[in-house]
Amino acid sequence: MKNINRYKQAFYKHNKLNYGLTYIAVIGSGIAEVMLAVLLKELMDLAGSGSMAGMRRCLLMTLALVAAYCIALLLKRTVLYNFVRRGVAAYRNVAFQDITDKSIGSLGKNNSSDYISALTNDVTTIEAKYLLAEFDIVFSLLTAGLSLALMLYYSWIMTLTVIGLCILPVAVSVIFGSRIAEQEKEISDCNAGFMSMVKDLLSGFSVVKSFQAQEEAGALYRKRNEGLEQVKCRRRKTAEMIQIISGMAGASVQIGVFLLGAYLAVRGQVTAGVVVAFVQMMNYILGPINKLPVLLADRKAAVRLMEKLAELSVEDCEKKTERMTGVGEGIRFQGVSFSYEEGKDVLKDVDLEFEAGKSYAVVGASGSGKSTLLNLLQGHFDGYEGRITMDGKELRDVDTDSIFDVVSVIQQNVFIFDDTIRRNICLFREFPEDAVESAAFRAGLKTLIGEKGWDYGCGEGGGHLSGGEKQRISIARSLLKESQVLLVDEATSALDTETAESVTNAILDVKGLTRLVVTHRLEERELNRFDGIIVMRGGRVAEQGTFDKLMGQKGYFYSLYQVSRAC
Repeated sequence: MKNINRYKQAFYKHNKLNYGLTYIAVIGSGIAEVMLAVLLKELMDLAGSGSMAGMRRCLLMTLALVAAYCIALLLKRTVLYNFVRRGVAAYRNVAFQDITDKSIGSLGKNNSSDYISALTNDVTTIEAKYLLAEFDIVFSLLTAGLSLALMLYYSWIMTLTVIGLCILPVAVSVIFGSRIAEQEKEISDCNAGFMSMVKDLLSGFSVVKSFQAQEEAGALYRKRNEGLEQVKCRRRKTAEMIQIISGMAGASVQIGVFLLGAYLAVRGQVTAGVVVAFVQMMNYILGPINKLPVLLADRKAAVRLMEKLAELSVEDCEKKTERMTGVGEGIRFQGVSFSYEEGKDVLKDVDLEFEAGKSYAVVGASGSGKSTLLNLLQGHFDGYEGRITMDGKELRDVDTDSIFDVVSVIQQNVFIFDDTIRRNICLFREFPEDAVESAAFRAGLKTLIGEKGWDYGCGEGGGHLSGGEKQRISIARSLLKESQVLLVDEATSALDTETAESVTNAILDVKGLTRLVVTHRLEERELNRFDGIIVMRGGRVAEQGTFDKLMGQKGYFYSLYQVSRAC
């Protein structure tokens, strides 16, 4: 697991000045507040002595103290929120980097909602209960410590009474702290599950609606919503219990000090000013008594959320040192078998060879292993039997990230974000203008760009584009990236016949790429353009060859083709 100190350090690494100034402001305001109690003592004692010189001195002290207090508060207001702003941004940046540094296979072992929760809800909790709480704890401890020191100076008997009565709140913090931390983790997990469910329901809304399952979907939503609120309610009840017990202890301290102070004042052992000072300083004792158990428990809970992030960002796949640089010697599968679950082979003894620069169609019934071939070529899994080599290098030994220096993937669902056509093609990166134009026009986007312009907004999820236009953007990306291998996984399955043929032709028109196209479309005009057709059946290679050769054999492919013609 990544050490959570990495995440803690993110708050402070480039934020030391704001952090230091915040501490100065917090300490200054804490000292100023405690000095108010000293000032009240002096004023009360002077009222009994009738010394005007002393009154003038106290007035000057008051003005100086108020000025210092205001300066400290203004400094705190400025630097504290600057510190939090920079710290939270840095923490979120480090978290996102660690998550996106994971390999695709490792990343997919957790739900996307877990990552979303860690970067949103959890960060909000950490900001309040770790960063801001740190200064609340320091302020509370400082004012409590200074108050106790002054109390001890004024009356050790009254001070020992206060200390004795404060034992219960400390015990409360120890007992309830772990429970709060676990409940905070439970809330985070429930939030992630709830977000995942909401995302699924909204993304599948049209299906739910057409199936007339709105009531059942609503029931599921209400059940999960109620479960989340119950977990949050338990957390609030635990925190409230800490507050109640701490409050009762605080009231006991206050009453006890009042009674003892009155008794000692009557006997002449303390002045009236000392009693007033104790009353004022009791606020700086009672405040931490009520707040510190919750603050410490919350901070412990926030650390638990950082530990959760550390668990999520673990790269549980071995890091490889060898890098993929090309595909000159082609791609080979030699005796490859693979299963997602033990005992259920998806691929069985697959032997295939793909020559560099040629195009291949991979066809077969659903579940025959077509997409798994592409997943293995992307390095998603290395638990296969046999050998898979690209340019003579075994994929098990190659750094996964370097595979994508060579390989691009086009899938049925193209990633399009709410920005311009140009920025969607470049996908967050910068490229020379002529390179972008060349890639776009080679991918068949010339008409779209001519009509809409480079700065046309694609809409959320590409809502302003047709399916074919989105697929052409994905083709342009691979051309711009200068990939040597293009893997296409059912990219045309959701398109109409004319658009699907147009997209397929755009892929096949690109020269110099090694293309593996998984398709369910068995159209003679398209299939004749491929250099080879791989026919999968039950995880095995049933047949392979050109369209004419396979049709002439009148085997499994011939049957698939005839069935597709009849549909």
